[in-house]
Amino acid sequence: MPAVPKHRQPIVNTALTLFRRQGYSRTGLNEIVDVSGAPKGSLYHYFPLGKSSIAVAAVTEAGRRIAATLTKLAGECRSTGELVRRHAELLAGWMRASGFRDGCPITTVLLELAPGDRDVTEAGRAAYRARVSILSDKLIADGFPKARAEALAVLCTSALQGALIQARVERSGRALETTASELARLLDAALTR
Repeated sequence: MPAVPKHRQPIVNTALTLFRRQGYSRTGLNEIVDVSGAPKGSLYHYFPLGKSSIAVAAVTEAGRRIAATLTKLAGECRSTGELVRRHAELLAGWMRASGFRDGCPITTVLLELAPGDRDVTEAGRAAYRARVSILSDKLIADGFPKARAEALAVLCTSALQGALIQARVERSGRALETTASELARLLDAALTR
């Protein structure tokens, strides 16, 4: 029976936290090792290509978590507008809890490494594709045609990402809440036309 990868997930979780707080370039391998509690050899065992391979794993994990949250919300919410508002409330709450130190680990890493690092860029693309796909499916269920649903899903994703950055700069959830509210209005109005 193969050994359980005991230290891999703590390394990924730590990198995810550090990347979203301080960015990729300001996070060192020694810091990841120290904070994760993993032996330094584990870092090279699980990530032989170094720090950029940790970034791929962190972006992939962040994308998985966001997709899981959106999937759960899609099942609970009556409309995409409600889903967007609820997701923004969660994001604003998480940011407040961090003292507005946390950003999106996907965005912070991609701003530094994309498009130069192909593997990180592809992990980011996959994370965004998953998010857009969930929103698009919900929009189709709301009654939008497929092409319109896909375009609106991209708009919602992009607007919330920008609002996350603004919320961090302003140290307030207002940008997230306002953006989500306006997106919900736009979606509701487009459906009634």
